Amino acid sequence: MGQAAEAAGGRPWTRARPTLRQLRLASGLVLFAYVLSHLLCHALGNVSLGALHAGLKVKVALWRNPAALFLLYGALAAHLALGLHALYERRLFRVRPGETAQLLLGLAVPLLLLNHVVGTRVAWSAEGLERGYPQVLWMFWVASPAGSGVSLTLGLVAAWLHGCLGLHFWLRLKPAYPRLAPWLLAGAVLVPVLALLGAVQGGRAVALAAADPTWRERLFDVRRVGDAAQIERLDTIRRGLFGSYVGALVLVLLARGLRTLAEVRGGLVRIGYPDGRVVRMPRGASVLEASRRGRIPHASICGGRGRCSTCRIRVVDGERGRFLPQPERTERMVLERIGASPGIRLACQLRPDRDLTVAPLFTPHARGAMAGLSERAGTGEERFVVVLFADLRGSTRLAEERLAYDTVFVINRFLGAVGHAVRAQGGSVNRHLGDGLMALFGLDGDTQKAARAALAAVEAIEREVEQLNRMLAADLGERLRYGLGLHAGTAIVGELGDEADARFTALGDTVNVAARLESLTKPMGQVAIVSEAVYRAAGIEPGDLTELTLTGRAQPLRARLIGAGGRIRNG
Repeated sequence: MGQAAEAAGGRPWTRARPTLRQLRLASGLVLFAYVLSHLLCHALGNVSLGALHAGLKVKVALWRNPAALFLLYGALAAHLALGLHALYERRLFRVRPGETAQLLLGLAVPLLLLNHVVGTRVAWSAEGLERGYPQVLWMFWVASPAGSGVSLTLGLVAAWLHGCLGLHFWLRLKPAYPRLAPWLLAGAVLVPVLALLGAVQGGRAVALAAADPTWRERLFDVRRVGDAAQIERLDTIRRGLFGSYVGALVLVLLARGLRTLAEVRGGLVRIGYPDGRVVRMPRGASVLEASRRGRIPHASICGGRGRCSTCRIRVVDGERGRFLPQPERTERMVLERIGASPGIRLACQLRPDRDLTVAPLFTPHARGAMAGLSERAGTGEERFVVVLFADLRGSTRLAEERLAYDTVFVINRFLGAVGHAVRAQGGSVNRHLGDGLMALFGLDGDTQKAARAALAAVEAIEREVEQLNRMLAADLGERLRYGLGLHAGTAIVGELGDEADARFTALGDTVNVAARLESLTKPMGQVAIVSEAVYRAAGIEPGDLTELTLTGRAQPLRARLIGAGGRIRNG
């Protein structure tokens, strides 16, 4: 990995400070946990007002101890600051609807929840006022339902949706996410619904109890509600926080304007593409932003966050590429993980300061009349997979010596035998390639299980083809021979094609390497060639390995050669 990093133009990464994006994610997770506990506490209102009070005691015990307060206030300050920093950094607002919603919700949450935060937590920490559910529900349900009540409801919903969208953008690249997504969606819907219903039931209970003057006198005393001076001080804090937040937003927007003016005065950068189109962008903008501004289709599953490699490009004019900014840590880690060769960069992270020509490696296909304006990569996503290529040897000669029907019959029987062996081990036959096929393992997200299944499939294919040879021996007069190539790594999987013919498939360097390994089996006289990456993923010692030089790869690839009757595993 260190060599890959150096080849990509950076120093090997060992241990470094967390990135701003990681800090924003960590602080967001803390705040999401707090909002979740808040909503779950509200949901107890569906039981009784007493259950609300009991739930509040548990929440107070969790979040009002010194360590939790330090974590919560630190996360709140960090998330607000990093959110404003992200707003400043973003140069282009032609984004996806989900990202736009997350941005707008995040900006609106402080404004919508400011009254509630000052009236509860700030009132406790600054004035020592113990305001519980009776006081809060009275204010938002009885005293001012059309004002404070609506604001609080919208604020809680906005905070919850902002957090859920953030979790979705973070988790959607994880292998297990497709299996968990339906359950997470159910929780995302049920939690706020139950919380709002609980608040409604609690508000009704407070309204009924407030008809008793003794109850009101006991629960709305000065110790809980505060005197005139305390209320005035809280109003001053509220106005100060509101002004500070609005002022911060205005300053960020002004800073963006000044930066844009300085960048324009500093000159524009020309980003050229293979089809001849050129996009002019201010210095400091990323290549992905140039593609979006020029409405050039450019795959970017993670939305330009540097969490995947689908936006990667090849710098075409190498002389200029030598003077490009070195990859930062986020980009360097991704380039190391995919084993990128020199000249490969992430479009979302590369911010050239001079004219450049680039070639996107993965361009999303259009769907529909307006798909050319879309930046979505279909339903594609980056996953770890094990790719197996199988090919029947001698099929051309077979077609010359036999009738077409006989040739198709033999090839179909071979493909059927290989496909049966693949599916029996949990793999998926992805597509047929004449007298061969490509199979995928790992679509369920279990890395070790996928690699072990692919290795088992090699042995299963040998058994199936041997059985087929015995069956066809009398008719063919010779044995069917084949070659297999296996490689493991990340690939783009999803539906690719046009609106009339879209098929689920995989593409990327992992697929190309597997195909090249299979093509080497014939000249090297091997039945199968399995890369070291497959054995490492399976947690199995590969044994003797051979270094192979593949076209288009800067570094040699270590693989195990398996001849006729060879063992796929040691021992």
